[in-house]
Amino acid sequence: MVARRIARRLGPDPAEIKLVMPRAINLWGPGWLKSWWRRPQFQGSGLRHVLLAVADHFEPFREGCVASEARKLTRDWLAQYRQLMASFRDADGYPPRHTFFYPGDDYDHDCVAAIADFCREGWGETEVQLHHRHDSSESLLDSLDAYRDCLHNEHGLLGRDRDGQVRFGFVHGNWALCNSRPDRDWCGVNSELDVLTRAGCYADFTFPSAPSPTQPRTVNTLYRAVDKPDGGARGHDHGVEIRVMPRENEPPCGLPIICGPLTLDWRRRKWGVLPRLENAELSGVNPPSLGRMKSWLAPWIHVRGRSDWLFVKLHTHGCVAANRSAVLGDAMRGLHRDLAAEYNDGRKWQLHYVSAREMYNLIRAAEQGASGNPNQWRNFEIQPPAR
Repeated sequence: MVARRIARRLGPDPAEIKLVMPRAINLWGPGWLKSWWRRPQFQGSGLRHVLLAVADHFEPFREGCVASEARKLTRDWLAQYRQLMASFRDADGYPPRHTFFYPGDDYDHDCVAAIADFCREGWGETEVQLHHRHDSSESLLDSLDAYRDCLHNEHGLLGRDRDGQVRFGFVHGNWALCNSRPDRDWCGVNSELDVLTRAGCYADFTFPSAPSPTQPRTVNTLYRAVDKPDGGARGHDHGVEIRVMPRENEPPCGLPIICGPLTLDWRRRKWGVLPRLENAELSGVNPPSLGRMKSWLAPWIHVRGRSDWLFVKLHTHGCVAANRSAVLGDAMRGLHRDLAAEYNDGRKWQLHYVSAREMYNLIRAAEQGASGNPNQWRNFEIQPPAR
């Protein structure tokens, strides 16, 4: 059976946070300064493309729901999303595209079937999330293979690459990719990047995770990471930046780490003095806004050498009651109105709503030298699920 219910915390363990400096800034601070120093400065009137994705750690069982409650919650959530987003379209005619990273350890056939129908209507796509602990490489690989096949064979989800292999994007439950928690709990596998690659993962979408100490040291950069050669944890800390390269060249090895923006928000100051952490999370206490959109764009996350394509990956736990208003309420409606007005004028800005799979494809296309309107490369490498 794919489902392996695991009792999970809803937030970081205070004992975990005490092991590191406040907000884990000792991990991400130097990387943030480096990314800020290296971000391009634009002048002139060239068209800039905003590629916006939302990675939802969609967990209808997270707050202790029984199956009937989780199924109703999922159906109601999807209905509200359809109603909210019906009037919004990007430059290519797509509505906002939601990517559901549904956890294999909370698999429920009816919940996933409802999401699959929703995705077939064109509202988004579904990928893999997994909470696991005390695993070995072999047991983790078995779990990933079983869940990948379940999503694809039972529900028609997940895309295929050019060789016909089923592929998936990944989010690690409790942020603990590569056994990265200080207490080494909620994972157990140092060599997780290799296991994910063997299972068919095309990219990891877990981060940013700050203020959690699982946060990689590399921030605001699209990069490929490999497991540490000494077998240690935290292979995701560093990697090779993804950049435009000659078409005949093969990309360097490693699993792509597709991060969202991580920076300081000087618009919302604590005690009126200190900036707050901006980690691109959509939550009830930090809903979306045009001001936050400017902060998400500020790190200018892009494939090195293709700086007019800006990748903005947001994340949320959209099923949590406290966050639903941020994802399905007036703040989100206002954000999409503002995006249409500010970042889709066709002269300076063009807006593209993308799924996680499409974001990966566009990163690969840029790496191979693609330019101009990114819409034509949404399916560059990984094809969409058959509908």
